[in-house]
Amino acid sequence: MYSAPTIAEEILDLKQQRKAILLAHHYQEPEIQELADVVGDSLELARKAREFSGDVIAFCGVWFMAETAKVLNPDRIVVVPDREASCSLVDSCPVEPIRAFRQRNPDHVIVSYINTSIEVKAESDILCTSRNAVKIVNSIAAEKPVLFLPDRNLGNYVKRQTGRENMQIWQGTCIVHATFPARRVVEAKLDHPDAMVVAHPECPESVLQMADFIGSTSALIEWCASSNAREFIVMTESGINHSLSKLPGKRFYYVANENCNCSECPYMKLNTLDKLRDCLADLQPRVELPAELMQRALLPLERMLAIK
Repeated sequence: MYSAPTIAEEILDLKQQRKAILLAHHYQEPEIQELADVVGDSLELARKAREFSGDVIAFCGVWFMAETAKVLNPDRIVVVPDREASCSLVDSCPVEPIRAFRQRNPDHVIVSYINTSIEVKAESDILCTSRNAVKIVNSIAAEKPVLFLPDRNLGNYVKRQTGRENMQIWQGTCIVHATFPARRVVEAKLDHPDAMVVAHPECPESVLQMADFIGSTSALIEWCASSNAREFIVMTESGINHSLSKLPGKRFYYVANENCNCSECPYMKLNTLDKLRDCLADLQPRVELPAELMQRALLPLERMLAIK
């Protein structure tokens, strides 16, 4: 009897036909992560986007990540499952005030978090991710004033870590991380007194003060894997559990934020297997960017990637 192919099988067939690579962020649904060639955080995926020999990149994350992949691969087709998968940090930081700031403050070094639009990246001097933000800011001459954008919690964390006083910070926030209340971390610690707290630096300072480890998504996974602890309270988007749950003999607890009784990014969760299949079949939605804009954005991106 004929058995219709599953959506996963259709995706794998289309991937082969298109000579495509599937990149997925840790915050994607588990079924997407299982099909991906690479699962990682923003820095890992930015590096992997340029290290394959195919024709198509299917980027399962949010739009700014796919834009970054296109800048690094201008001659390849880059598609996403859902064009509406945006980011609150991108939305908080339009390009016009950044251009105006640049004109008023030509002496400042603009350090942009990778969670920004391609237009903002093009106005920046260097980019960073949550994994390398401290290293990036430390690479800038101490006497140079800095504008760090757009995440204020990450910016404040970097400022504390670097001791850099001449650093202005944009006031954007992540709708997931910024709404984790410290009181719920306290409650989780009471429920799980032996658990270690790991937190993403986009969390508020009151949460970070209770953390045993602070790091990017992949850094959190690596730390939990190497830790002797058996229980962890995880202060980041709960999609990370797909990777964490593969660590043997360890338990993970997630704290709900104020927006909902969950810790999920609504943008990341717009991507589905059906949409992934369709974007590979139709090669739409496709990232199309002006060549001049990509060239300008490439310089700060290359500067970041050059810092190991």
